[in-house]
Formats: sequence, C-alpha cells, structure tokens
Amino acid sequence: MKFNLQSDYKPTGDQPNAIKQLVEGVEAGDPAQTLLGVTGSGKTFTIANVIQQTQRPTLVLSHNKTLAAQLYGEFKQFFPDNAVEYFVSYYDYYQPEAYIPGSDTYIEKDLSINDEIEKLRLSATSALLSGRRDVIVVSSVSCIYGISNPSDFKQNVTHIKKGQLISRNKLLHQFVAALYSRSSTEFVRGKFRVTGDTVDIFPAYADIAYRISFFGDEIEDIRSFDPGNGSTIEIFDSLNIYPANIFVTTKERMNDAIWEIQQDMVKQVEYFKEIGKPLEAKRLEERTLYDLEMMKELGYCSGIENYSRYFDQREPGTRPFCLMDYFPDDYLLVVDESHVTVSQVNAMYGGDRSRKINLVDYGFRLPAALDNRPLKFDEWEALRNQTIYVSATPADYELRESEGVLVEQLIRPTGLLDPPIEVRPTANQVDDLMEEIAQRTEKDERVLVTTLTKRMAEELTKYFTKNSIKCRYIHSDVDTLERVEILRDLRLGNFDVLVGVNLLREGLDLPEVSLVAVMDADKEGFLRSGRSLTQTAGRAARNINGRVIFYADTITGSMQKTMDETERRREKQIAYNEKHGLTPQALKKERFTILSQTKVADGSKAQQKYQEEQQSVAADPVVAYMKPEQLEKAIAQTRRQMEKAAKDLDFMEAARLRDEMFELEALLKKKK
Repeated sequence: MKFNLQSDYKPTGDQPNAIKQLVEGVEAGDPAQTLLGVTGSGKTFTIANVIQQTQRPTLVLSHNKTLAAQLYGEFKQFFPDNAVEYFVSYYDYYQPEAYIPGSDTYIEKDLSINDEIEKLRLSATSALLSGRRDVIVVSSVSCIYGISNPSDFKQNVTHIKKGQLISRNKLLHQFVAALYSRSSTEFVRGKFRVTGDTVDIFPAYADIAYRISFFGDEIEDIRSFDPGNGSTIEIFDSLNIYPANIFVTTKERMNDAIWEIQQDMVKQVEYFKEIGKPLEAKRLEERTLYDLEMMKELGYCSGIENYSRYFDQREPGTRPFCLMDYFPDDYLLVVDESHVTVSQVNAMYGGDRSRKINLVDYGFRLPAALDNRPLKFDEWEALRNQTIYVSATPADYELRESEGVLVEQLIRPTGLLDPPIEVRPTANQVDDLMEEIAQRTEKDERVLVTTLTKRMAEELTKYFTKNSIKCRYIHSDVDTLERVEILRDLRLGNFDVLVGVNLLREGLDLPEVSLVAVMDADKEGFLRSGRSLTQTAGRAARNINGRVIFYADTITGSMQKTMDETERRREKQIAYNEKHGLTPQALKKERFTILSQTKVADGSKAQQKYQEEQQSVAADPVVAYMKPEQLEKAIAQTRRQMEKAAKDLDFMEAARLRDEMFELEALLKKKK
C-alpha cells in the first residue's frame, strides 16, 4: 500500500516551496537537510507532504514523549489508511540498577511497565517487518536503545494460511517460541487458549484476537474477533502472528548463550580472585548462576537484557540492535526539534556507561552488561539514512551537516505573526501576571507560565489555585500519559493556566494559548538561553492575540537575540501578508480534532475517573493512627484491588493501587 495523505488543507505560504526543496533534496540523495520553520507554520504538514511525495518508510525522532504523542496523533490524522506507529519507553516508572561505592549501596532495578505503550512498541516492530512500506514510526530516543536482533524477531513470526497442513500442537509450540503463554482463565494480550479444535490467540500488539479452527491437522478457518464479546470482525485466507516480546530469541541461541555466559563468568570470577577481590568474585558467581538457572527453567530472568550480547552473538564492544535496524535501507529520518534531540542522542551513551561501570567493577554484572546500551553518537550517525532536521532554532550541528543550506518556513498559512515581546520588571510580577490571566480567561484563552525550577512551578500553581485561578503544573516528574492528558485538558478549557519548566519549550501545539509569561527571564542559563527563549515565545504564535511577557530587571544578550529574531520574522510576515492581501485568522481546532490528536492519553482515563470518585486509602489521615494489624489488612485489601484491576485490564488503576500499597507498606515498616 502507498502513503495516502488526507487533509482538508492545501500547502500555502512558504509550505509549497519548502516541500519542493525538501523532496528534491531527498530524491537527489542529499544526506541531510534542515527545515527552519517557525511555530505554527505547519512543519508537520510539510513533512507529511514530503513523505507522501517520496513514499519512503519514515522514522520521526522526537526528544520527549509528550511531543512524540502529539506528532503520533497528527500523523495518524494525515495518514489514517497507513501504518502510523508509536515507539517510546514503556516504563511508567523506572529505577535503573546501580551501585554507589562510597556508601556501599546497591540499588535493584525497579520498574512499572505500561501495557498500552508496550502494545504500541510491538505494533511498530511488527509493521516494519511485515514488508509494507507505508510505515511511519514516531519515536523518542528509545529508538537508539537495544532490542532484539530483527532477524530473530522475524524468525519467530508465525505464518499460517487457510488449508495449511500443520498439527495443532506444532502451532502451539510456535506460539510458545514467540513468547506467548497458554491460559485457560485470563485471555489477555500475549496469551492463547485452546478449546477442542479451536485455538484463540490475543496478539501482544493488537486490540483484537484471532481464532484458528482446525479440521484434523488442516487449518479450516481463520478469523479475527472482539475479545470482549466474541463477535467476528474479519475472515482471513492467511495471517502472520508476530512475537509477544521485542526481546525474543531461538532455543538454539538460548543454549549457546548460556554456555558463553558460563565461560565468561568463570573468567571474570578468576580475574577478581587474582586481583584480591574475593567478595566481588563470590557475588558475581552467585548472581550469574542464579540467572542461568532461571534462563534454563523459564527461558528468561530478571535483567536478561544485560546478557543481550550473547543472544545477539555480538563481539564485545559492538553496538546493540535497535529500532533503526528494523527499517529498510532507504528509509527517511526526520529529527524533530533537532536543536535539542541531537544533543540528547549524544548524551545517552555516556550516562548509561557511567552507571553500569560500577556494576561491573564491583561484581554485580558481567562485563557484557556494558554492551546492553544505547548507541554511541557516531554509531547513530552511521545508521542514519537521509535526514531532515526540523527546528525553529537549528543548532550548529544541523547547519554543518546540511552544509549551511536552510529551507526556511517563516510564513504561517493563517497569516498569524510572531507574538510581540514585552519586558516588565520583576517587582510584583506575580500580581501583574494575575491581572493578565484575568483578561485572558474572560476571552476563553489560555496562559502558559514558565519558571526556573519544579518547586517554583508547584508553589506558583498552589498560589494561583488559592486565588481561584484554574491552574495545573507540568514537569519531568509527571508521567508520560498524564502529561499528554494535562495538555489536552488545557486545550479543552478544563483549566486556564499551565505552569511548567522546560517541558513547555518544544513544539507543543497549543493554539488556545494567547499569553506566555517567562518568570525571571534575565537569569542567564540553559533555560533562559536565546534558543530556549525563542522556543518559549513561540508557544503564543498560534493565537491571533498572542503576546509574550519577559519579567526581567535587565535585558540579557539572550533576551535581545530573541527579540531581534522575532522582529526579523515579524517584518517578513507582515510584508508577505500585505503583498498577498492576507488577514491573520484565528486558529481554533475543534474538540474532536483535539481529542483525536491526543488519543494516546486515553490510557489514563481510568486513573482519572477513579481519583475523581474515590480518595487514596494511604492519603486518609486515619491511616496514620492504624495499628500494625489494621495496616496489614489494608495492605491485603489494596493488593486484592490491584490484582483485580490488572485482571480487568485497567492497568493505570492497577499502577495507582500498587503505589498506594507501597505507601502503606512503608508506614507499616515504620510502626514495627
């Protein structure tokens, strides 16, 4: 199938020329191009047109999950008939394994996996290996982290067709090899069940299940059905079932890996003994032998990713396989907000290695654990195919890679201008801002406020709330789906003011926002650099009444640079509007559009609903006065509720109850 772009809009303003230049560059084989597009100029629509015209499988790389979710929603709208996929970290919570020598503290890995995001990740890898070329994957930097060898993943795909001769048991063995498990009670993703001559399987990457009916050893019928009510959806002549886990291998590879792990363990244990580290030798031997026993018995162990080099049959020091290996050779890479994303890619390897080196040096892991890592920057560069960097403020790296050639997109299809910037003193800045907020809320407009720290964001939110302003905050401690939902609620008018730190800078599509206030704009630093201030100011560029206020007592070089660049763009935009008789028009997206563009947030609805209906048990002041035996009962009750929520596929609610149970257990520990 080919890409089929669907939109009510036609390219206007700078878009036609930008699309033409980018397409010509891709077809000419240019290794890198940079699209400098101002906020609200329709950069995503431009890229969608480039994908449509070049018909290349595309990886869109974003530097945070919130933006990735927004881009995913937009591309789903542009290409409803094609495979638009979402690939980000599937952890709601992740505490990596670490060792701190100074305090002799070992921190075990702790995590909570989001079932919905895990499904989307598997859907992405399955689509890429299905052979279809109409695939767009929107990803965070998760795409440079190690996953299974694509050839192993492909080898574990189960191909079936109507009339095929295969015994039922052989098919079941294939499902088990692909990491599906049999269940006669719970029929959830990653499970299969058997009833007489019928096998039902619920793919780990889908919302529908499949029923395979046998007549003897012949497949008589293949159909999809709704796992909720059992109704048939579609009948198939053939079907591919992809593995239930991204980290999949063959039985032969597992046996080879176990043998190699044993050999390396013996060598490393001897090494520790030779250099006078018997404690480390004993620790490594016990831990590795335990992991090997688990692999032999169950086919996996906790932290099995630390042995990935053996399963992939890689040499020491070589890079892991990652999502980029799943793409065909001629794929197109789009780096969104490249001035931040490229730096983030560059930083991943160093941070990962600095943590793991202690685990190896102190006998918690074999040296092979160092090869379970993100790509080094030069490895990422080697894997990159033709690349389009997209940013309103491209950095030196992108300009150098593009050999200084910029495709500028300064004109907005709506005729909207960059918002004017005003500098006001910091004295009484909060009271002054509250007056501005009151003016905006009367017009049903929204306000963004950026602070320097998380604490300032939270305190300012409390102050506004006390003064009857509907306000929320957002920063890095807020989990992925909740961030998306907060932004959705802001756009829908469920609250009026959003306070944040640097999460507000990059690419957020918020046409309802008419004012951006930057607190302490003259405090030079990363969050108040020229590039950051320009990005922050751009958040008000999608509203016809958009304005920016810098609260500052001096005008820094970064502030001046932002104001000068804004004025340059405004002059070009005004000249274009006058030449073409274009009157700036308000951009207001319908409720349906907002909901569909943020549909990945739907996973947290159950959590929100429950919180509205019922308070946390752990937060109840009565709990603090409970006796230990009463607390034990409360913990048992919460655990039952958690297990029930998980059984009902209400994973967000299960995660909330798990956290509540941890709080109760901590309280019980203090009382004992």
